[in-house]
Amino acid sequence: MATTPGAARPTVRSTVHGYPRIGPDRELKRASESYWKGGTTAREFDAVASELRRGVYARLREAGVDDLPSNTFSPYDHVLDTAVLFDLVPSRFPSPAQAGDRDEQLRRYFALARGEQGAPPLEMTKWFDTNYHYLVPELSPSTRPRLVGDKPVAEFREASEAGFRTRPVLLGPLTFLLLAKAADDAPEGWEPIELLDQLLDAYARLLGDLEEAGATEVQLDEPILATDEGRAAVGHLERVCQRLGSLTERPSLLVSTYFGSIGAAALRVLKDSPVEAVGLDLVTDREGVGDLAAVSGLGATRLVAGVVDGRNVWRTDLPAAAAELGTLLALTDELTVSTSCSLLHVPIDLDAETDLAPELRGALAFARQKAEEVALLGRVLSEGTDTGFDAVETRPPSFTDARVRARLDALGPDAYERPEERGAPTDTALTTTTIGSFPQTPELRRARAAHRRGELPTEEYKRILRAEIDRVIALQEEIGLDVLVHGEPERNDMVQYFAEQLEGYATTRNGWVQSYGSRCVRPPILFGDVSRPEPMTVEWITYAQSRTDKPVKGMLTGPVTMLAWSFVRTDQPLGETALQVGLALRDEVADLERAGIRHIQVDEAALRELLPLREERRQAYLDWAVRSFRLATSGVAPTTTVHTHMCYSEFNQIVGGIEALDADVTSVEAARSRMELVAALGRRGYRRGIGPGVYDIHSPRVPSVEEIEASLRLAVRHVDAGNLWANPDCGLKTRGYAEAEQALRNMVEAARRVRADIGPQAPAGG
Repeated sequence: MATTPGAARPTVRSTVHGYPRIGPDRELKRASESYWKGGTTAREFDAVASELRRGVYARLREAGVDDLPSNTFSPYDHVLDTAVLFDLVPSRFPSPAQAGDRDEQLRRYFALARGEQGAPPLEMTKWFDTNYHYLVPELSPSTRPRLVGDKPVAEFREASEAGFRTRPVLLGPLTFLLLAKAADDAPEGWEPIELLDQLLDAYARLLGDLEEAGATEVQLDEPILATDEGRAAVGHLERVCQRLGSLTERPSLLVSTYFGSIGAAALRVLKDSPVEAVGLDLVTDREGVGDLAAVSGLGATRLVAGVVDGRNVWRTDLPAAAAELGTLLALTDELTVSTSCSLLHVPIDLDAETDLAPELRGALAFARQKAEEVALLGRVLSEGTDTGFDAVETRPPSFTDARVRARLDALGPDAYERPEERGAPTDTALTTTTIGSFPQTPELRRARAAHRRGELPTEEYKRILRAEIDRVIALQEEIGLDVLVHGEPERNDMVQYFAEQLEGYATTRNGWVQSYGSRCVRPPILFGDVSRPEPMTVEWITYAQSRTDKPVKGMLTGPVTMLAWSFVRTDQPLGETALQVGLALRDEVADLERAGIRHIQVDEAALRELLPLREERRQAYLDWAVRSFRLATSGVAPTTTVHTHMCYSEFNQIVGGIEALDADVTSVEAARSRMELVAALGRRGYRRGIGPGVYDIHSPRVPSVEEIEASLRLAVRHVDAGNLWANPDCGLKTRGYAEAEQALRNMVEAARRVRADIGPQAPAGG
């Protein structure tokens, strides 16, 4: 970093946008689930949450981070927190009779997320292009935003009392409204953004309360600016900045953006506004630096530079980051080093991993280590020294398999194509099935854990798994499902299970990341070329098929989802890595087919998730995503039915991509989104099988026969019944047997009623 001789060296501070909230041992998960089951009171739940928050402040302070964020904790989801804070809650969830009743407040809060009898939950979808899920607010012209909660103020005061000075973090009003959806009773054409002025009044009051409580800076998160929709809303952004920035009683404002560059137009608005600081993601793409140059720097507006990757687990190239930060000092009068986004998306502490290969472990950084990186970079720039850089290996170890690369190079165009003429998947309309997993009982989880520790012999473990498959097959036959699944009792997670058996992947013991609510996953680490040493699923699927005369689906996780739900190598394009995974899955598909399995499901739950946030980059993504799926599935005979599954994303933007997958049957989330995608497919004349989810498995409520019947009748209005399947939204792993069984019985009865009314149909999928 160059400085003018004799000039004072600038003080560079460090911060992070947010930190994982689940706790080092998933304490939030356990507290939430205990509360839902009635084993914990609201006061006890709040005590756990308070302890987790104080632990985060202490860890960040220990790492050397200068400026600590608060209000990044959430009992379930930060978008839901914002809706509740401003009383933006659908009327089907009435307010507690007594405003101060904490038990009723918490019950209502979780009902919004999970639903309750008579009140379906808010729709759930992916947070931009991450694997985190948020709850979608439902708004209408009659909605009246008003500040009714005090969570940001209370958590700021809690931190202050514990000795930590913090910066409260709020979801920005522009992002909140552009992510919200119009409620069913809203007039056609009305958009939630029309509530902006009213919502800004509520934010103004909150900023005043925070200033009164002693907050000196508040962070407004506006990641929507990285999307095409956000870039088109520059006028609204100016209203936000001018309205809030002109307040006479407020803390200083940091408007933080992430998940991509925001464009020069938005950056110019921020620079010229009264806000004091702007946060930019300088990791996701390189355009952010160009945007800064295009507006001739930020001048007196402080730059919070996101140079440490908040979404992947590789160590930062610290010398390169320090050099880049040095050049940025010429574009701003004041600089803070930060992560590119919240550390919510990475595991908490690498020190909890002792089984990783040393050469791999040395190239990794989890949340705690990333906090140390931003702190070190801040010190280096302030002190003008590179102490600490020389001992850090920043490049992931390379792992190249010449056989994998040679096989891919030898493939011709026919490896990606299936014949147009195929056999019909079934001979009935409204074929009933499930997505894959069945409830995993505590006994099954204990057996898996005991086997992993070496306390349960392999043969005894397999006997337990076969007994569970027997149970699942018998139950499905008794319920009357048409196409069965084996229930996946051998699988811990739909990505991790395969990663543990593929070359080029590593898995962790404690690398938990929050997906939604209490749902945590351990994303594997894809560090090298991928191949399949031996069959991964054939033993269990063929055993299940031997127990019934009905067809049983083989169940695999697709290449795009294997990438989306992993931490992926950065030394080659994603499309090349996806083809390697697709080739490995192609071998598994071929083995399943040779074993006599005639329905094979390759789940691409994350196809929409990885869709770039800007239109100009989407077709290139869909090209390689579709190509990798077709490589995995195009080797089968015309009589084998290829299924795929997608869940909890807005799919209307990629209907063409769904068609291009060329799957015979596609099952999709539809229970919360009210058949929106089915309507879109119907308008396009979609001719393959479609299975809109009619049972929301992320909620404990059991839908009635009549509710499911209404959903199926709505679907029949858009798609020919001969192409229509009936299934849940997703796998049943997280549900209990009692509720799952009743929901499936209701689904089968609803399908029977609709089938009886529509009369004879062409074969499904024909």
